[in-house]
Amino acid sequence: MDIRSEFLNYFKSLNHKVYPSAPLVPEDPTLLFTNAGMVPFKKIFTGEIPAEVKKATSCQTCIRAGGKHNDLENVGYTARHHTFFEMLGNFSFGDYFKEEAIKYAWDFVTKVLELPIERLWVTVHESDDEAYEIWQKHISKDRIKKFGDKDNFWQMGDTGPCGPCSEIFYDQGEEHFKGSEDYLGGDGDRFLEIWNLVFMQYERNEAGELLPLPKPSIDTGMGLERITAIKEGVFSNYDSSLFMPIIEAISELANKKYIYEEGASFRVIADHIRAVTFLLSQGVMFSNEGRGYVLRRILRRGVRHGYLLGLKEPFMYKLADEVVKLMGSHYEYLNEKINVVKEQIRAEEERFYQTIEAGMKIFEEELKKSSKIFSGKVAFKLYDTYGFPLDLTEDMLREKGLKLDKDEFERLMKEQRERAKAAWKGSGDTALSGDFKEILGLKNEFVGYEKLKSNTIIMAILDENFKKTDTLKAGEKGWVLLEETPFYAESGGQVGDKGEIYLYEDGKLADVLDTKKFFNLNMSLVHAVKSIRVDESIKAIVDKSRREIAKHHSATHLLHAALRKILGEHVTQQGSLVEANRLRFDFSHPKALTSEEIKRIENYVNEIIAQGIEAKVEEMSLQKAKEKGAMALFGEKYGERVRVVEFGDASIELCGGTHVKNSSEIGSFFITKESGVSSGVRRIEAVCGMSALKLAKSWRESLQKAKEELKAQDIFQGIKKLKEEVKKLKEEVKAASKVSQKELKSYEISGKKIIIDEIESGDIKKIIDDIKNANENVAVMLFQKKGDKVLIASGVKGIDIKAGEWVKAVAPIVGGGGGGRPDFAQAGGKDPSKIDEAKKEAIDYVKRILK
Repeated sequence: MDIRSEFLNYFKSLNHKVYPSAPLVPEDPTLLFTNAGMVPFKKIFTGEIPAEVKKATSCQTCIRAGGKHNDLENVGYTARHHTFFEMLGNFSFGDYFKEEAIKYAWDFVTKVLELPIERLWVTVHESDDEAYEIWQKHISKDRIKKFGDKDNFWQMGDTGPCGPCSEIFYDQGEEHFKGSEDYLGGDGDRFLEIWNLVFMQYERNEAGELLPLPKPSIDTGMGLERITAIKEGVFSNYDSSLFMPIIEAISELANKKYIYEEGASFRVIADHIRAVTFLLSQGVMFSNEGRGYVLRRILRRGVRHGYLLGLKEPFMYKLADEVVKLMGSHYEYLNEKINVVKEQIRAEEERFYQTIEAGMKIFEEELKKSSKIFSGKVAFKLYDTYGFPLDLTEDMLREKGLKLDKDEFERLMKEQRERAKAAWKGSGDTALSGDFKEILGLKNEFVGYEKLKSNTIIMAILDENFKKTDTLKAGEKGWVLLEETPFYAESGGQVGDKGEIYLYEDGKLADVLDTKKFFNLNMSLVHAVKSIRVDESIKAIVDKSRREIAKHHSATHLLHAALRKILGEHVTQQGSLVEANRLRFDFSHPKALTSEEIKRIENYVNEIIAQGIEAKVEEMSLQKAKEKGAMALFGEKYGERVRVVEFGDASIELCGGTHVKNSSEIGSFFITKESGVSSGVRRIEAVCGMSALKLAKSWRESLQKAKEELKAQDIFQGIKKLKEEVKKLKEEVKAASKVSQKELKSYEISGKKIIIDEIESGDIKKIIDDIKNANENVAVMLFQKKGDKVLIASGVKGIDIKAGEWVKAVAPIVGGGGGGRPDFAQAGGKDPSKIDEAKKEAIDYVKRILK
């Protein structure tokens, strides 16, 4: 049974709109990842935005591995903890309530899933008599249990929407579970909670009071992994068809049989490869902070457990194929991204295996210091810095007959958790709150595709803190909502427009500093020159230079097409920035581009520009756009109708940005830089239009300056001549630095070869190195005048003389000092007239040492 499809089709038949799974990176500054099915609908439940529909259903991919919701350490060691999971849910936004929600859930569980009624139990909140009565229409009273706030009351936060909830439990059988915690509501595995129905009927205010909501709503959640395990008659989620193919692949790679009681490492890897594959497919990259750090930690935890199974080289990238086999039909983007995802995983694995080896060296060093107890501090360092799980360290210690100072380890772990908790700030995005709800129904039309000026009306004003106001005084900043606006709001990588607002008779009212989109409202940040009022009729004018942005945006589309044509169809957009004077485009590709590839990409874009292809911009259904082959970006929200931008056969993409009407308007296109962003992601920076012209002019000016400096019209001939002169000078310097050992004064003292002399030119250190290389046993000291100073250097090989001490003994004679290593030393002096006296002391010193 395909439970995903059965669930969605069931609620679709009950007039629920089926929503696709939202991105794992949410539009919510308080969350690191989407961690529940209701997250995409949160603003509807809080009343910040109106609902598009009254009833909805979804199968939402979720991650719980960072921030406030972190199940990472339990994954693999329990039957039902996961970092990545799928949440089935149905939602009512002020439509049906408890009666229907209970009936829908019961009918699905008993009629569609056909779970035996005698195995089902229900819990309700102790104060919820209404739900208690409704449930008795479906299940006997003795199978309904009441619990308090801890188990059966749900709230989004300290304040806001909340309410009692009702949970459906499945009894897996007393005969299989006889632990002390295996009771309804306990922490054992006998009674599994399979579905939670939240009756959102209250608003908790700051005083803690519960106030009835005018439109009570429903939020439900049922874990796909749990219900699949129950339907397949297994006691662990990991024994279900959602995981076993991956576990079997791990078993084959490790050449070890999977035994449940000993198989935690298998389960960790199976869970983590799902999370890693989905996060990478959705554009999250390995890094040392935020979401990328959590992703890295998940992968490395999987690799560490592979190490426990004896896998000593990259292996997880191979398992990504198993994830696609299992889930690619439901999430098509997995198929498109699999090659680049595998490249990214493999590169990260290779880096971590090097770290593991470094950690082993630290472990071995500490072993030498340990008698019976191994340092908890070192174990924590291995865990925190080198990614060693505690059980790996303990296993290695067990082999050596040693114990770990676990108290010290736990103390350091607790400190780290407290630091992490104090430092965690959610997604890092700016939290957005304000009076948007009051202006959501106002008219707001973007006309900037065709016009740079518009006669319009100020519909609403929000101050800098997004609070509604009727006026902005001169000198103040705030956000204006125009009935008809030519200003493009930042989105799709394209920056927002700037410009000016004029009052017809009184001149300029304000400068437009930026334009952004809030809840689909196109609003401009302004700095008032004179007072601005709501309902005023004004003229909005876009800064014309901003339309250079359109050239760079169209060039970005052509660049994307060029990359896919020349590098391959694995290339997908990972991010972009489109400004008036440049563009930046991030794309998936496993290695740096060659100079030849860059040249071909640049040429291809310029060829399309030169062809003068008319841009074709159409609105059509999303389905039709996909059938035409339009490129869409994962995570972008597209409505039923979309805007498609085409440049002949070269490029076709879904895009809401501003573009040129003909490719020839782009002008020239130059790639200025190619670099790496992260593992498997490259970046190209480029310019076109006026910026390309300025760049070409700067090249011409630099070329002219080079000709003037070289005193040659043919710059290549000038460079050739210069190189020949440099080569000749190098040869002269080389010849001057070569001093024959035969020319230097050599002494034999106590049977040892001693060279002491003065040289006029050359690299004194190199000369000494050459002498040492040519002799098995030698001591040399050379003097060299440097203007009114003197340089002394000594070198020793195979003779019991320390060069540093030798120099210290001689340097004072020429008014200086110095020192160095036993094999080489240098000193400086201020009196070159004393060189002969210093040479005599150098000889005497050797005689004293070697006598």
